[in-house]
Amino acid sequence: MSNDSPAGQIVILNGAPRSGKTTIARTIQQQFEGPWMNLGVDVYNAATPARYLPGIGLRPGGERPDLEELVPFLYAALYESIAIHAGLGLNVVADLGHHDAYSRPLGILTDCARRLEGFSVLFIGVLCPLDVIMKRRDIDEPGREHLYARGSDEVPVPDAVRRWQEEVHRPGIYDLEVDTSVLTPYECAEAIRQQLDLGIPEPSAFERIAAAR
Repeated sequence: MSNDSPAGQIVILNGAPRSGKTTIARTIQQQFEGPWMNLGVDVYNAATPARYLPGIGLRPGGERPDLEELVPFLYAALYESIAIHAGLGLNVVADLGHHDAYSRPLGILTDCARRLEGFSVLFIGVLCPLDVIMKRRDIDEPGREHLYARGSDEVPVPDAVRRWQEEVHRPGIYDLEVDTSVLTPYECAEAIRQQLDLGIPEPSAFERIAAAR
């Protein structure tokens, strides 16, 4: 690829943990033509020093105000990297969990949208009912046994999980929504492919978000 290559396409998958974002991203990488680089939360947090984790995965509730000053800069750097990749002609898929429920509003999503002005960005809402998310959280995965909060008889749905479900889809402006409780990862990816083939709606979700005050 050369510096004068056409800009790559960008797909941002937004949803709660265990909603199925990562599996959709992997399916896009496997099924779509051309190189699709994954610049999502897991990839970025793997590069983040342990003492600053969960980094951009900081969950809703304002529970780590000591990290909040850094989080907007991490998101800004990630989105600038997405822009650089796409500017060089590489396609990008990023599975993220955007929210603004910190100890104070940080306006991160609006800032991120503005950083991708001029690029073709498809913003996808990855939906999944709470009961399905809890079933997925209760499944053991090698190396991830302690990563997700689980329910108990006393507290079937932990507060942190409920906050994710309530906050991650605000303001809920998307180009496309997929529900992983009724669609397979392949079907979600095909819906995304069809939308890319049809073209991103005008104005796009990111254009509307970027214009927000």
